Amino acid sequence: MLFPLLRFRPHTGRALTFLIVLLTLLARPQARALQGLTGVHDPSTIVKEGNKYWVFATGQGIYSMYSTDLVNWTPGPRAVFVNNAYPSWINTKVPGFTGNFWAPECVFRNGKYYLYYSCSTFGSKVSAIGLATNVTLDPTSPNYRWEDQGEVVSSTSSSAANAIDPAVFQDSNGDVWLTYGSFFGGLRSTQLHATTGKPLGTTTYALANGDVEAACLTKQGAFYYLFINRGACCNGLNSTYHIRVGRSSSVTGPFVDQSGVDLNSNGGTLVLGSGGRYIGPGHAGIFTEGGVSYFSHHYYDGDDNGAPKLSLARLTWSAAGWPVVSRDWVTAGRYEIKNQNSNLIWDAWGCTGASGQMIAQGTPAGLDCQRWDFTALGNGEYKITNALGGLAADVAGCSAVAGAKLQLFAYSGANCQRFRIDRANDGTLVLASANGNRVVEVPNAATTAGQQLGLWDYNGCACQHWSLTAVGGTLATAGSQQLSGVSLYPVPAPRSGFTIALATTEAGPTRVSVADVAGRILYQGEFGAQQQRLTVAAALPAGLYVVRVERGGRTATQKVMVQ
Repeated sequence: MLFPLLRFRPHTGRALTFLIVLLTLLARPQARALQGLTGVHDPSTIVKEGNKYWVFATGQGIYSMYSTDLVNWTPGPRAVFVNNAYPSWINTKVPGFTGNFWAPECVFRNGKYYLYYSCSTFGSKVSAIGLATNVTLDPTSPNYRWEDQGEVVSSTSSSAANAIDPAVFQDSNGDVWLTYGSFFGGLRSTQLHATTGKPLGTTTYALANGDVEAACLTKQGAFYYLFINRGACCNGLNSTYHIRVGRSSSVTGPFVDQSGVDLNSNGGTLVLGSGGRYIGPGHAGIFTEGGVSYFSHHYYDGDDNGAPKLSLARLTWSAAGWPVVSRDWVTAGRYEIKNQNSNLIWDAWGCTGASGQMIAQGTPAGLDCQRWDFTALGNGEYKITNALGGLAADVAGCSAVAGAKLQLFAYSGANCQRFRIDRANDGTLVLASANGNRVVEVPNAATTAGQQLGLWDYNGCACQHWSLTAVGGTLATAGSQQLSGVSLYPVPAPRSGFTIALATTEAGPTRVSVADVAGRILYQGEFGAQQQRLTVAAALPAGLYVVRVERGGRTATQKVMVQ
């Protein structure tokens, strides 16, 4: 099964909308931002076993997907309940149920995985939450076997709350809590037995009311935080789902928003709403590893006819102790961009900042043409411009094909000049072109300087992973502080030297320096203010060099090959 079967929320519209969204999902399997097959609805909190990260989701028999790097996602090899062989007790509690499980949640405790799942039918409050356990999530293990533990909670047409959308939270003192419910009666919580995973008693607490569902409970510092969804789910591009939050000093509430309004009185501070291609975000989960918190959720892709997909945003906390969720993994600023395979960095090859100049990997030398300004465009997209002249990283010809090359070009806002950035589990970054979602790589995993960067399908190669090092300097704008009218000849240059021709109105003397690719200065010279043709008799051995020309407070940098 490649994709989960979506559920239809009875308060959101007509069944026709559900069918349209489902057919769109099945017909349009391509991913965006994250890589692989990311189609999903109501994702569980991420849970890790070994080197794999797992998500369970709405689907026939309970759908799953996994990743080894939090970037590329693959459907699980089979459903939890294979061939629709789900437990017989479910139809006793929920007549008419046909195996399409909703919004599962998975947690690891006591040496095994507890998988909570919802059973319901469209437009009904007759529902149940069940529990299955397994000692491993690896389907290839001889110990892999889901054992159903039966009902956890259930609801009837006269119940106070609807038994769907389970969320499980373990407090710092070891207490375990189940939060569940929907717009049919709001959200409730009850304490669970830490070993059996079943309720300790019949006491429940009302946490939120109104058009609410998809709870996620967590603790940060002295407060408990309840993330909820409000709005209309499951309408594709017309979904109004959005995620809000309230907090409390007690795990049982009351939960209030930043304005002091109780979630039981339709309160909730907005955490994540629709923006750009991300429509109707919902069903939050929080996974923290290495001090970094990922905020998982589904959304309807505005660039893909509303197909539901997985997204991992960044969760941080404000000074006032409120959650901040953003898809922007990089703070705006100036950086060197290093490849994880070659340890070489992005380099506007030729170092002139001219339009059409290729972007290659080069040996770090502290040059402006090796420094890049990141400007956040929102929703995880960035404009990347070169510090030498301010031209943008651009996919040549605005091509989306595998093998398309990167170059400098004037920024126009085109998709081929915008890059989506995802954070991998090891802290490296994956940069995907907004025009087609192929990622930036060093072709053929080359380790030599001068290899032009290009696009390719994501395969997890270290040549597709990058790290950023912040460097000083004011962000460049096109033409800022660049000395124009500088040319160098002959190219390639002989060992005896070369000539620099100036066609500039800048006043003052001209200073010229020549460095090798390791940054060692091998030549320095100063020429008079009236000189327009400069002879550089550097007596250089064969190799690649960087020539820096300064005049009137402006600088031009160019690479030259000496033979």
